[in-house]
Amino acid sequence: MAGTLVKHPMGDLIIDTGFGRDFPAPFRTLHPWVLRAITSFALWQPVVDQLETAGYDMKSLRAILLTHGHWDHVSGLPDFPGVPVLVTPEERAFIATGGPGQFGKPFAGIRYEEYGFEGGPYLGFPKSHDMYGDGSIVVVPAFGHSPGSVVVFVTLPNGTRYAFVGDLVWQLEGITLREERSWLVRRLGGDWNTDQNRANMLRMIALKERLPDLVIVPAHDMRAFAGMPTITAPDRRR
Repeated sequence: MAGTLVKHPMGDLIIDTGFGRDFPAPFRTLHPWVLRAITSFALWQPVVDQLETAGYDMKSLRAILLTHGHWDHVSGLPDFPGVPVLVTPEERAFIATGGPGQFGKPFAGIRYEEYGFEGGPYLGFPKSHDMYGDGSIVVVPAFGHSPGSVVVFVTLPNGTRYAFVGDLVWQLEGITLREERSWLVRRLGGDWNTDQNRANMLRMIALKERLPDLVIVPAHDMRAFAGMPTITAPDRRR
């Protein structure tokens, strides 16, 4: 689980946050013992600590853009007080319930900003939202894993295009081998709406076949992040 910093002249964005500074404590206290028993994790350096170590200017951060509101994607939100969090109205309502996939209750004091899909079709998806109006960051609805989950397309100046698919699939094989999550996981509530998630998964599979250079980034597959540059501390020797 990772967060991704996208730099833009009109303000930088972080796509999801991954685990935050206080992640282990709520995981151990708010989740059923069965989940705790079958789940292991290793906490790397939280996003906010990586940015601070690298000397990143937090004033450049415009907002945090969520693919969806599940706990493992949002537990770093309290590390960024006052930074707007961009969500669809459907996902905002889901977060407010504190329901399945959330912490015991929603975080307090988060500054949510809702956006809609006023744009037309984009790469096979019926609607879109162009974050800055220049085609560099385009969000499309991919409801299914959660009520308001999205896919975020990021196109770099050199033409490289990424698709941050959140939990549409957990591993790249979900796209390359057309493998859904296991029956048991789906049965236990891995997806809010299995049929909708499957339809969006098929859209992404068709898109990858049409655009083989498209880089698919499932949030839980670190192979997808391997080719991205990592923010590092400045060289103080210069």
